Amino acid sequence: MAGVTGYIRPMTLRKILIHPDPRLKAKADPVGTFDKDLAKLADDMLETMYAAPGIGLAAPQLGLAKRMLVMDCVKEENATPEPMILINPEVVWTSEDTSVYEEGCLSIPDQYADVTRPAEVTVNWQDIDGKQRSEKFDALWATCVQHEIDHLDGKLFIDYLKPLKRQMITRKMQKLKREMARAD
Repeated sequence: MAGVTGYIRPMTLRKILIHPDPRLKAKADPVGTFDKDLAKLADDMLETMYAAPGIGLAAPQLGLAKRMLVMDCVKEENATPEPMILINPEVVWTSEDTSVYEEGCLSIPDQYADVTRPAEVTVNWQDIDGKQRSEKFDALWATCVQHEIDHLDGKLFIDYLKPLKRQMITRKMQKLKREMARAD
């Protein structure tokens, strides 16, 4: 089976880390090697994101300290998917206008909160072949790319919340992890 990157091999679903985990709070390292292993990782990340299901996934959520993310904000049924792979992404411009979205996270399942972010951003990144890209994102795409880049910097959406709300969600995640450990 050929994945998005054209690399032919079976895709692998990867395990998504659940908060709290120190790997989710670490700053990811830049990617310097663009090879078939990176292409395989990109395909695995997309497969894992779609299966979760989610609209974005960053490498640190899989325990990999790489500045790499995938996203696809097309949510309409029967719409053509628009998977994106962003390597070494960097926000180079943000609008003064903001928007509020109710965000969730695959590493913080079933927890949602309103987060205010710039309404539009321009992001520079490298594609799977190492070629430089740049795009202006708005609406849900802007929120998603900022959320995922935050993961690369060791920041979670709950870090934008008031301390009490953040602590409540963290306690729920600790309880969930204990329950998951017992089930294994």
